Amino acid sequence: MLTGGATPAGGSRPDRNSPWWSDALADPWRDPAAPAAVVLPAVPVPEAEPEPVVDPDAPGRPVLKQVLLIAVVAALLAGTLGGALGYTFAVRGGAGATVLGAKPGDVPVVAQRKPDSLAGVAARVLPSVVTVRVGGAAGTSEGSGFIASADGHVITNDHVVAGGTGTATVIFNDGSSASATLVGRDPESDIAVIKVNRSGLRPVEFGDSDALAVGDPVLAIGSPLSLANTVTAGIVSALDRTMRAGEPGGPVRYYAAIQTDAAVNHGNSGGPLVDGAGRVIGVNSTIKSLVAEGQEAGNIGLAFAIPINQAKRITQDIIGTGKARRTVIGAEVPGPGAAPSTGGVRLVAVEPSGPAAGAGLKAGDVILRLAGRPLNEPTDLIALVRKFAPGSVVTVEYKRGTDRQSASVTLAADAK
Repeated sequence: MLTGGATPAGGSRPDRNSPWWSDALADPWRDPAAPAAVVLPAVPVPEAEPEPVVDPDAPGRPVLKQVLLIAVVAALLAGTLGGALGYTFAVRGGAGATVLGAKPGDVPVVAQRKPDSLAGVAARVLPSVVTVRVGGAAGTSEGSGFIASADGHVITNDHVVAGGTGTATVIFNDGSSASATLVGRDPESDIAVIKVNRSGLRPVEFGDSDALAVGDPVLAIGSPLSLANTVTAGIVSALDRTMRAGEPGGPVRYYAAIQTDAAVNHGNSGGPLVDGAGRVIGVNSTIKSLVAEGQEAGNIGLAFAIPINQAKRITQDIIGTGKARRTVIGAEVPGPGAAPSTGGVRLVAVEPSGPAAGAGLKAGDVILRLAGRPLNEPTDLIALVRKFAPGSVVTVEYKRGTDRQSASVTLAADAK
């Protein structure tokens, strides 16, 4: 008996439609004990791709942790890049952003603070400027001063030390202090000299006050209203501005001042007035202000300094002899209560052996000019004479009656 799925010896497969073909499994009359093999027909298998062969040496697929790590790193990099781009746009101005300021360029010359700039001059002079405090019966007086010599001499105003006990405290630019003793003072010129015992001092450089011109730049340095190391700037407003100053009952001070519009206030007294090269050309001394009696004066742009040529000469006299020589012309002029002059200063009297008499001047002569400067008030003559050193020869233009004449006068030192 042939079974399903078996092939005859001849190699051809039996025909299922043949009457001799029998499906043993479907034959109800089959002998269950008959020796026969039951072969089930093969289930047709659809065509499929061959299963890939896995290389055992190839790296394995990334695990979940590796995938997560890559994702986190990528997110961090993206955030960093985004922040950097945002900062760049914010600083440099991105699309639609407001750009502040112009494109940076070269530093302006003024901002470089060269030695001859105002800032450079101030930096060079400030270490030589001091604050001067003097105690007395009426309290503590405070002013300014500046170092005139390496051995400790300090120039200040007489009215700063007047009324003191002879000792003072000097406060330096760096905040340190030292005691000082009075060397000498000259009330009429408003110059005083004190000395500190300290090494390593830097003295100022002196200029020439006779070489100044109106409009020259100047700096005033000192301690106005106890504000130490204050620097103010201005120009020379006028020259030979004759001053008559002094407190009631005190000495009368005469000098031909340098007028400046640099801000000067109480406490600047005795401090230096310096030129554009940092050289001292004056000693700040007084101001004019529009105040009622009893009120404290303040700056209105009218400040006056003693010319340094005069102050330096007086300082040398004080250091050398303890007192200053006073320059005189040997004549008397009307007092403060005299009627105002219409031009020139009339001589009330002439000393027989004085400089004026030696030049041929007489009482009643009207001096119109001294050294080329016009005179209108008695103060003008006194202040201008004080400006010159004893022994100086000055030209005097005067009127005697209706005649105009001139003479050369050799000024002298006061006998006292």
